[in-house]
Amino acid sequence: MLNEKALVVFSGGQDSTTCLFWAKREFKEVMALSFRYGQKHVKEVEYAHAIAEKAGIEHHVMDIPLIGTLGRNSLTDPTMEMDENKPVTSCPNTFVPGRNLFFLSIASVFANEQGIKHIVTGVSETDYSGYPDCRDAFIKSLNVTLNLGLETQVILHTPLMWLDKAETWALADELGVFDLVRNETLTCYNGIPGEGCGHCPACQLRREGLEKYLEIRNKK
Repeated sequence: MLNEKALVVFSGGQDSTTCLFWAKREFKEVMALSFRYGQKHVKEVEYAHAIAEKAGIEHHVMDIPLIGTLGRNSLTDPTMEMDENKPVTSCPNTFVPGRNLFFLSIASVFANEQGIKHIVTGVSETDYSGYPDCRDAFIKSLNVTLNLGLETQVILHTPLMWLDKAETWALADELGVFDLVRNETLTCYNGIPGEGCGHCPACQLRREGLEKYLEIRNKK
């Protein structure tokens, strides 16, 4: 793959930043694509741009506010109180319906126009918080659909699919970007960079994974 180009769907958070540097290692040329979709933590796009600049990667941003209006969720609706724990019988209300479906479909069209056959996304079934559009079966099904619909041979890469958050931290460390991911990314749903607010679902998952990884690393 080192002689090919890749497009990274890039939010500027822990997972997509790790994927960005994974793609830099695996591909000859990398581009990044971020989205403004009405998210309350839209500041993540600024952090994505800063990281892309530091990595020397061409960064594009698209506005797709339609996504934020299609269904009620606490990431785009300021009147909704965010679920801090996953409900027993349903998805958490931080799930944005159709988000990855739209992101990857738009990214595939964009990549096709650029002559890019590889798309990298940071979804994970291991730590997917109950989001149905982060599952391996969804990604594989969508990959087939995109190739049929676009008459192309795009490949969706999910390097984090079977990694938990501790293993994702380990990968960032292996790639030499542990400190960058820890201090310069924005994962927090409340828009606070680095360690974040500490109590939203994204921050809880990130912190638990970090603590687990540091414990493992300190034993070595």
